[in-house]
Amino acid sequence: MRVALIHDYLTHFGGAERVLNALMDLYPNAPVYTLVYDKERMEKRFDESRLRTSWLQKIPGARRAHRYYPLALMPLAVEQFDLRQYDVVLSASHSFSKGVITAPGTLHITYCFTPTRYAWDDSHRYVREFSPRGMMRGLAPAALSYLRMWDYAAAQRADVYLTLSEYVARRIAKYYHRQARVIPPPVDVEAFSVRQDHDDYYLIVSRLVPYKRIELAIQVSEKMGRKLKIVGTGPEEELLRRQAGKWTEFLGFVADEKLPKLYQGARALLFPQEEDFGITPLEAAASGKPTVAFRAGGALETVREGETGVFFDQQSAESLIAALGELESRRWPAKVIREHALRYRRSAFMEAIDEVVQREWENKVLHWA
Repeated sequence: MRVALIHDYLTHFGGAERVLNALMDLYPNAPVYTLVYDKERMEKRFDESRLRTSWLQKIPGARRAHRYYPLALMPLAVEQFDLRQYDVVLSASHSFSKGVITAPGTLHITYCFTPTRYAWDDSHRYVREFSPRGMMRGLAPAALSYLRMWDYAAAQRADVYLTLSEYVARRIAKYYHRQARVIPPPVDVEAFSVRQDHDDYYLIVSRLVPYKRIELAIQVSEKMGRKLKIVGTGPEEELLRRQAGKWTEFLGFVADEKLPKLYQGARALLFPQEEDFGITPLEAAASGKPTVAFRAGGALETVREGETGVFFDQQSAESLIAALGELESRRWPAKVIREHALRYRRSAFMEAIDEVVQREWENKVLHWA
């Protein structure tokens, strides 16, 4: 099989990029197509000889400000990739790459992280935050209406849908009318190890953006007098620092190789947001540490209540305080928690993806024969 990979854009390293990294290891000869690539932010995490960027890469500022470009440019750019020479195209998409146009004999499998959020269930918040005033706010709904039409049509182009959680699979069925098989994303379980004790602090590992609800964790830690360490950077950092007191410590960017010690020293991970999946509760579990999570989204699939963590039902200080009280009143066997994380190891993800690709390709060949 001649395989090509395609990813929306490579401008920061997160969970989606970890999935792409695993796919690149699984198919070491496959080139990677992407709309734009930011070399500085990627810090040489990818083999640049395998990357193929779109014409957007040549537009001044596109690597840093691509999200503010007219939305019509993204579909136009992704549709101009010529992938006719490949037998299998594997897209890793949270927005545009699933819309790539492939030849009739090409098998297109998409690993869909989410239906494009700002086109569908998150569109109203996107309008408020992206264009808070003036003419742009008036034009944004019309632009998003066009994007919804393109996004739905583009979503029909893939032959097979894979996704990361049952929560996202339900959203794919609702907005795209497609059925998706769930293959959880890879967790580098081997990078983490168990330490039986802790250094009496709670931990957050996250980008500092509004929906992560980090201000809620800060409010509760200051009120209860619990140490809180926050790993990550983002546009909310200055505001969050103003809300913090003596119990909260901001660690900024922390390299991957230093994260395991932070997990080991934590009493538990705090996860106050709603996510499609959420890697960090499983990184905590790989370290033998429980998670205190908001009862919504992908956390319902990655946190086992009473075994690997506790939930709180409302994103309020009172609800989170009650959950922390429950967590602190119980013992949490590190071995049991880590065994849960082992189900999500990187090799399991790669084996599951390869099994789907091989089976679907064989079916495609038989059909065309």
